[in-house]
Amino acid sequence: MGLLRLLWARPTILLIGLAIGVVIGLNLMPDSLPTVATPAAASSPTAPPVHAAPAKTATVAVKAAAAPIIAPTPASPDVRLQLAKLATAGRTLNVGVFGDSLGDGVWAALYRDLHGDKGFNVIRLSQVSTGLSRYNYVDVQHKTVGQLAAQHIDIAVFMFGANDQQGIVDDGKIYPFGTDGWKAAYGRRVDNLVYTLRQQGAVIYWLGLPKMESHRFDDGASLINAVLAQHMSALGAEFIPTVALTTDANGDYSAYLPEGAAKTKKLMRANDGIHMSMAGYLRITAPVAGMIRRDLASAAPPAQAVIATPVTAPGAVTVAASAADAHP
Repeated sequence: MGLLRLLWARPTILLIGLAIGVVIGLNLMPDSLPTVATPAAASSPTAPPVHAAPAKTATVAVKAAAAPIIAPTPASPDVRLQLAKLATAGRTLNVGVFGDSLGDGVWAALYRDLHGDKGFNVIRLSQVSTGLSRYNYVDVQHKTVGQLAAQHIDIAVFMFGANDQQGIVDDGKIYPFGTDGWKAAYGRRVDNLVYTLRQQGAVIYWLGLPKMESHRFDDGASLINAVLAQHMSALGAEFIPTVALTTDANGDYSAYLPEGAAKTKKLMRANDGIHMSMAGYLRITAPVAGMIRRDLASAAPPAQAVIATPVTAPGAVTVAASAADAHP
């Protein structure tokens, strides 16, 4: 009570105390206060649009993929001509393997298959936990451009899809997995990767997804395979399906499959029913290695036959001369 009487009797003291409190409060206030974005009003003829101050409003924006859009070429390049160039390059060819965790296994198998051949250098360019759906996590297109700037690739082998059964954010829009918009956006990303490699003159081989143990996941893998097969056909690139290589005689998923002509079965799949064992990766990449060797061999020009130059000997007798006939 004594303090109240004192303040009532001396109003100047009260005013000084209030001023000191305001100054202290201003000094303790943070530079910016957190605010919550005001949701936009539903569109109607009478409702005006709601505009929030951008400097003080916390908003969540969907960022579009930063991958450069490469204009499609009018027609697919002459793959045979490019193979002929590689076949006569006279140097070790760089085989780049792109993909996710499945691509990692493909690289390991191709390395084992082609490493003994002095004509190939197999390079791992894959990365686990990546894919063509989540460019907001790892932009595969941008990453590939950087990889090619550091390393020339002659032959590109792709295997993506283990992480792609999810929505795609493209041009600020979200497309749920399996919808027409998703297929179109996924196809554009596939096309852009192929165009990027072809700008370096690379020949493309794209592996399809194997049979999956989960029926739901297998349905999604089948959808991805259909998109890949369609785009590879339109691009004039090789698509290598792997479903038949990863199923039993009845066309069903099986972790154990016969190896070669042997009747004994070998473990081909990992425990998750998605990935392969090393034997399984060797099984699905053997056709790719065979195609690479076959395509380069068939594109190489045939050996030039030595044509004898006819000469006229004394007495007007024509004989065929060759290098072996030359004497000092």
